[in-house]
Amino acid sequence: MSLFSPPTSPLPSDADKASVVRAMFDRIAPRYDLLNRLLSFRLDQSWRRETIRALALSPTDVVLDVACGTGDLSELAARTGARVIGVDFSGNMLVAARQRNIPAEFVQADASRLPFRSGSASAFVSGFALRNFVSIPAVLQEAARVVAPGGRVAFLDVDTPRHPLVRWGHGVYFNRLVPLLGALLSDAWAYSYLPRSVAYLPEPEVMHGMFEGAGFRNVARRQLSGGIAQLLTAVR
Repeated sequence: MSLFSPPTSPLPSDADKASVVRAMFDRIAPRYDLLNRLLSFRLDQSWRRETIRALALSPTDVVLDVACGTGDLSELAARTGARVIGVDFSGNMLVAARQRNIPAEFVQADASRLPFRSGSASAFVSGFALRNFVSIPAVLQEAARVVAPGGRVAFLDVDTPRHPLVRWGHGVYFNRLVPLLGALLSDAWAYSYLPRSVAYLPEPEVMHGMFEGAGFRNVARRQLSGGIAQLLTAVR
Protein backbone atom coordinates (compact mmCIF):
# COMPACT_ATOMS: atom_id res chain seq x y z
CA MET A 1 0.00 0.00 0.00
CA SER A 2 1.40 3.43 -0.94
CA LEU A 3 1.64 6.22 1.60
CA PHE A 4 -1.08 8.24 -0.11
CA SER A 5 -3.50 5.39 -0.79
CA PRO A 6 -6.62 5.44 1.39
CA PRO A 7 -7.17 2.78 4.05
CA THR A 8 -8.71 -0.37 2.61
CA SER A 9 -11.37 -1.18 5.20
CA PRO A 10 -14.75 -1.56 3.45
CA LEU A 11 -17.20 1.26 3.01
CA PRO A 12 -20.81 0.75 4.14
CA SER A 13 -23.07 -1.06 1.69
CA ASP A 14 -26.02 0.80 0.16
CA ALA A 15 -28.33 -1.07 2.54
CA ASP A 16 -26.37 0.06 5.61
CA LYS A 17 -25.06 3.43 4.49
CA ALA A 18 -27.88 5.66 5.75
CA SER A 19 -27.90 4.26 9.29
CA VAL A 20 -24.10 4.08 9.50
CA VAL A 21 -23.58 7.65 8.28
CA ARG A 22 -26.36 9.04 10.50
CA ALA A 23 -24.84 7.38 13.57
CA MET A 24 -21.41 8.69 12.59
CA PHE A 25 -22.60 12.30 12.33
CA ASP A 26 -24.50 12.00 15.61
CA ARG A 27 -21.23 10.92 17.27
CA ILE A 28 -19.00 13.62 15.81
CA ALA A 29 -21.44 16.54 16.08
CA PRO A 30 -19.93 18.02 19.30
CA ARG A 31 -16.48 18.55 17.73
CA TYR A 32 -17.48 18.72 14.06
CA ASP A 33 -16.84 22.46 13.58
CA LEU A 34 -13.52 22.32 15.41
CA LEU A 35 -12.25 19.46 13.24
CA ASN A 36 -13.48 21.11 10.04
CA ARG A 37 -11.54 24.28 10.81
CA LEU A 38 -8.45 22.45 11.99
CA LEU A 39 -8.19 19.82 9.27
CA SER A 40 -8.89 22.24 6.41
CA PHE A 41 -6.72 25.05 7.86
CA ARG A 42 -9.97 27.08 7.77
CA LEU A 43 -10.18 26.77 3.99
CA ASP A 44 -13.64 25.26 4.48
CA GLN A 45 -14.88 28.73 5.46
CA SER A 46 -13.69 30.36 2.24
CA TRP A 47 -15.20 27.51 0.21
CA ARG A 48 -18.55 27.98 1.91
CA ARG A 49 -18.48 31.72 1.27
CA GLU A 50 -17.74 31.06 -2.39
CA THR A 51 -20.64 28.63 -2.52
CA ILE A 52 -23.11 31.19 -1.19
CA ARG A 53 -21.75 33.86 -3.55
CA ALA A 54 -22.35 31.51 -6.48
CA LEU A 55 -26.07 31.41 -5.62
CA ALA A 56 -26.37 35.22 -5.81
CA LEU A 57 -28.97 35.25 -3.04
CA SER A 58 -31.27 38.14 -2.16
CA PRO A 59 -33.89 38.78 0.55
CA THR A 60 -36.58 37.44 -1.80
CA ASP A 61 -35.04 33.96 -1.92
CA VAL A 62 -36.12 30.84 -0.05
CA VAL A 63 -33.05 28.67 0.46
CA LEU A 64 -32.91 25.01 1.42
CA ASP A 65 -29.59 24.02 3.03
CA VAL A 66 -29.72 20.24 2.75
CA ALA A 67 -27.41 18.12 4.90
CA CYS A 68 -26.84 21.38 6.75
CA GLY A 69 -24.82 19.90 9.61
CA THR A 70 -24.21 22.52 12.27
CA GLY A 71 -25.44 25.32 10.01
CA ASP A 72 -22.37 27.00 8.50
CA LEU A 73 -23.97 27.46 5.07
CA SER A 74 -27.32 28.32 6.65
CA GLU A 75 -25.68 31.13 8.60
CA LEU A 76 -23.98 32.56 5.52
CA ALA A 77 -27.18 32.33 3.48
CA ALA A 78 -29.18 34.03 6.22
CA ARG A 79 -26.80 37.00 6.15
CA THR A 80 -28.11 37.82 2.66
CA GLY A 81 -31.59 38.35 4.10
CA ALA A 82 -32.97 35.22 2.44
CA ARG A 83 -35.33 32.88 4.27
CA VAL A 84 -33.29 29.78 5.11
CA ILE A 85 -34.40 26.27 6.04
CA GLY A 86 -31.70 23.86 7.12
CA VAL A 87 -32.31 20.13 6.75
CA ASP A 88 -30.30 17.24 8.16
CA PHE A 89 -31.01 13.65 9.12
CA SER A 90 -28.68 13.77 12.13
CA GLY A 91 -30.52 14.94 15.21
CA ASN A 92 -27.32 15.87 17.04
CA MET A 93 -26.15 18.03 14.15
CA LEU A 94 -29.43 19.92 14.29
CA VAL A 95 -29.08 20.39 18.05
CA ALA A 96 -25.70 22.04 17.44
CA ALA A 97 -27.13 24.18 14.62
CA ARG A 98 -30.00 25.46 16.77
CA GLN A 99 -27.61 26.36 19.60
CA ARG A 100 -25.92 28.88 17.28
CA ASN A 101 -29.03 31.09 17.14
CA ILE A 102 -28.87 31.32 13.36
CA PRO A 103 -31.93 33.12 11.90
CA ALA A 104 -33.09 29.98 10.09
CA GLU A 105 -35.50 27.11 10.54
CA PHE A 106 -34.11 23.62 11.04
CA VAL A 107 -35.90 20.41 10.07
CA GLN A 108 -34.88 16.77 10.45
CA ALA A 109 -35.46 14.90 7.18
CA ASP A 110 -33.89 12.68 4.54
CA ALA A 111 -32.40 14.54 1.55
CA SER A 112 -34.12 12.18 -0.87
CA ARG A 113 -37.58 12.72 0.73
CA LEU A 114 -37.87 16.37 1.62
CA PRO A 115 -41.05 17.55 3.39
CA PHE A 116 -41.55 20.59 1.14
CA ARG A 117 -43.92 21.44 -1.69
CA SER A 118 -42.75 21.20 -5.27
CA GLY A 119 -41.26 24.48 -6.46
CA SER A 120 -41.28 25.99 -2.97
CA ALA A 121 -37.60 27.03 -2.93
CA SER A 122 -35.64 29.36 -5.16
CA ALA A 123 -32.22 28.05 -4.13
CA PHE A 124 -30.76 24.79 -2.85
CA VAL A 125 -27.33 24.35 -1.29
CA SER A 126 -25.47 21.41 0.19
CA GLY A 127 -21.98 21.20 1.64
CA PHE A 128 -19.77 18.10 1.78
CA ALA A 129 -22.69 15.72 1.54
CA LEU A 130 -22.83 14.28 -1.99
CA ARG A 131 -20.61 11.34 -1.05
CA ASN A 132 -22.71 10.64 2.03
CA PHE A 133 -26.01 10.28 0.18
CA VAL A 134 -27.18 6.74 -0.52
CA SER A 135 -28.27 7.80 -4.02
CA ILE A 136 -26.97 10.99 -5.61
CA PRO A 137 -29.50 10.78 -8.51
CA ALA A 138 -32.38 10.51 -6.04
CA VAL A 139 -31.21 13.60 -4.16
CA LEU A 140 -30.76 15.56 -7.39
CA GLN A 141 -34.25 14.58 -8.51
CA GLU A 142 -35.63 15.73 -5.17
CA ALA A 143 -33.70 18.99 -5.48
CA ALA A 144 -35.21 19.50 -8.93
CA ARG A 145 -38.67 18.89 -7.47
CA VAL A 146 -38.47 21.40 -4.63
CA VAL A 147 -36.64 24.15 -6.58
CA ALA A 148 -38.80 26.35 -8.80
CA PRO A 149 -37.89 26.78 -12.49
CA GLY A 150 -35.03 29.24 -12.74
CA GLY A 151 -33.84 28.44 -9.23
CA ARG A 152 -30.17 27.82 -8.49
CA VAL A 153 -28.44 24.89 -6.84
CA ALA A 154 -24.90 24.59 -5.47
CA PHE A 155 -23.13 21.51 -4.13
CA LEU A 156 -19.76 21.84 -2.38
CA ASP A 157 -17.63 18.76 -1.82
CA VAL A 158 -14.08 17.44 -1.69
CA ASP A 159 -12.14 16.66 -4.84
CA THR A 160 -8.82 15.22 -6.03
CA PRO A 161 -6.21 17.65 -7.41
CA ARG A 162 -5.11 17.18 -11.02
CA HIS A 163 -1.49 18.30 -10.65
CA PRO A 164 0.61 15.22 -9.78
CA LEU A 165 2.67 16.89 -7.06
CA VAL A 166 -0.34 18.56 -5.44
CA ARG A 167 -2.28 15.29 -5.70
CA TRP A 168 0.56 13.42 -3.96
CA GLY A 169 0.83 15.92 -1.11
CA HIS A 170 -2.93 16.06 -0.69
CA GLY A 171 -3.08 12.25 -0.71
CA VAL A 172 -0.54 11.96 2.09
CA TYR A 173 -2.39 14.53 4.19
CA PHE A 174 -5.98 13.51 3.43
CA ASN A 175 -5.50 9.75 3.51
CA ARG A 176 -3.00 9.45 6.36
CA LEU A 177 -2.80 12.50 8.59
CA VAL A 178 -6.52 13.36 8.62
CA PRO A 179 -7.50 9.90 9.97
CA LEU A 180 -4.74 10.11 12.58
CA LEU A 181 -5.75 13.57 13.79
CA GLY A 182 -9.43 12.62 13.67
CA ALA A 183 -8.77 9.58 15.82
CA LEU A 184 -6.87 11.66 18.37
CA LEU A 185 -9.41 14.47 18.57
CA SER A 186 -12.78 12.93 17.73
CA ASP A 187 -13.77 9.59 16.20
CA ALA A 188 -11.35 7.17 14.54
CA TRP A 189 -13.87 5.47 12.25
CA ALA A 190 -15.45 8.72 11.07
CA TYR A 191 -12.17 10.29 10.04
CA SER A 192 -10.96 7.18 8.28
CA TYR A 193 -14.31 7.07 6.44
CA LEU A 194 -13.81 10.66 5.21
CA PRO A 195 -11.00 9.97 2.70
CA ARG A 196 -12.44 6.61 1.71
CA SER A 197 -15.84 8.15 0.97
CA VAL A 198 -14.40 9.99 -2.04
CA ALA A 199 -14.94 6.66 -3.82
CA TYR A 200 -18.68 7.41 -3.77
CA LEU A 201 -18.21 10.50 -5.97
CA PRO A 202 -18.76 9.85 -9.70
CA GLU A 203 -16.35 11.13 -12.33
CA PRO A 204 -17.14 14.72 -13.41
CA GLU A 205 -18.74 13.76 -16.72
CA VAL A 206 -20.96 11.21 -14.97
CA MET A 207 -21.97 13.76 -12.35
CA HIS A 208 -22.73 16.27 -15.10
CA GLY A 209 -25.06 13.73 -16.69
CA MET A 210 -26.80 13.12 -13.37
CA PHE A 211 -27.56 16.83 -13.01
CA GLU A 212 -28.92 17.08 -16.55
CA GLY A 213 -30.90 13.87 -16.12
CA ALA A 214 -32.58 15.35 -13.03
CA GLY A 215 -33.68 18.42 -15.00
CA PHE A 216 -30.92 20.96 -14.44
CA ARG A 217 -29.21 23.16 -17.04
CA ASN A 218 -26.11 25.34 -17.09
CA VAL A 219 -24.29 22.69 -15.08
CA ALA A 220 -20.80 23.86 -14.11
CA ARG A 221 -17.98 22.47 -12.03
CA ARG A 222 -15.16 24.51 -10.54
CA GLN A 223 -12.20 23.23 -8.55
CA LEU A 224 -11.17 25.25 -5.50
CA SER A 225 -7.81 25.62 -3.74
CA GLY A 226 -5.84 23.73 -6.34
CA GLY A 227 -8.43 21.00 -6.70
CA ILE A 228 -8.89 19.79 -3.13
CA ALA A 229 -12.53 20.91 -3.22
CA GLN A 230 -15.12 21.31 -5.96
CA LEU A 231 -18.20 23.47 -6.44
CA LEU A 232 -21.01 22.17 -8.65
CA THR A 233 -23.68 24.65 -9.72
CA ALA A 234 -26.71 24.48 -11.98
CA VAL A 235 -30.05 26.11 -12.78
CA ARG A 236 -33.43 24.39 -12.57
